[in-house]
Amino acid sequence: MRLSWTAFTELLRCALLGHLRNRLALVLAVAFIPVWIAVARLCTSDQVVRIRLDAISARISAPASQVGQVASALGAVTMVAGFITFTETFQSRQMDRRLLLAGYPRLPMLLAKLAAVATTAALLALYTTILLWISLPVRHAFPLALALAGAGLVYGGIGLLLGSLVRGELEGFFLIIMLSLVDTGLQNPVFNTLMDVAGVSALPLYGVNQLALSSALTSQSAWAHGLLSLTWSAATGALALLVLHTHRPSRSPWSRGTKVPAG
Repeated sequence: MRLSWTAFTELLRCALLGHLRNRLALVLAVAFIPVWIAVARLCTSDQVVRIRLDAISARISAPASQVGQVASALGAVTMVAGFITFTETFQSRQMDRRLLLAGYPRLPMLLAKLAAVATTAALLALYTTILLWISLPVRHAFPLALALAGAGLVYGGIGLLLGSLVRGELEGFFLIIMLSLVDTGLQNPVFNTLMDVAGVSALPLYGVNQLALSSALTSQSAWAHGLLSLTWSAATGALALLVLHTHRPSRSPWSRGTKVPAG
């Protein structure tokens, strides 16, 4: 048990240090999110739009610039979280293989990657909530932060899954960007005013988008819809664990129960 906990904390530390050493990821996290929110604020009008939120079963009226900023913040968090997690997972493949061959237990290593995803999503959500709080008259900051964290968890899980599956970095980047653009585009009420595209409720950001818009722009918060992100993050995390489990070598002395001779 002590070895497993030690392996978990050591791999979590390595994963988080890998994020900190990724300068491009840090630049994206620090600069891209506020720039993307500012672009949405500048490029959308203050004209009031009426949108329907299924989460509260009501139509609301809000300036298009405010709706656009919330939707753009979600999109920025998804891309940054997906990119950071994918890069770390993809680049650590060989190191993970060597650690397993050296005797590190498998499950704590995989759980450490999920913990790194959760930590990254939480930090991105906190930072983005502060930016939106400065830019908007946010009604409920805490559920908005949970929605942003849920978006980071979902796309962090997708990044973890793609980092274990694809053979080239370009393929992974392309898939994350395209999936995020399609998802956020269909969930953005400024672009998709009717919000009645078939299957839109099955997309990863549907639940957190409903929670974020209701929390930022209305007096209500759609807590139940926010739980949908946990379903998506659990599903992508489980698939990533399965892929990581099947792709990793099993010839470690710990997994086979082999005792290391003393002395």
